[in-house]
Amino acid sequence: MKRIINTDKAPAAVGAYSQAIEVNNTLYISGQIPLDPATGKFVSDTDVREQTKQALKNTGQILDAAGYSFKDVVKSTVLLKNISDFAAVNEVYSTFYNESLPARAAFEVANLPLGALVEIETVAAK
Repeated sequence: MKRIINTDKAPAAVGAYSQAIEVNNTLYISGQIPLDPATGKFVSDTDVREQTKQALKNTGQILDAAGYSFKDVVKSTVLLKNISDFAAVNEVYSTFYNESLPARAAFEVANLPLGALVEIETVAAK
């Protein structure tokens, strides 16, 4: 059975997709960009660390709304505007995943939605 997850504690989707979908005890979270859910604006236009922190906070809110936590995350995909930001992103990422580290891939991409510097897609399982 498919369950759509939606919370106002994370930014609304900026396109035709759900914040997350749960199927068979697996949660698929759409890519999160660093929008502040209260303002709908980026927390910073230039600081990749702040953007990463907000993207992961948004992810945490969606995990929580679905009854999951960061300990349930099995895979992350990190999309970066500039791969040179990988070390800074990893530094922040490590504060959210300090145990039970998920599998992960990171890619540099030409552009991200709304001009974000980072986007993080997440899969969690129970």
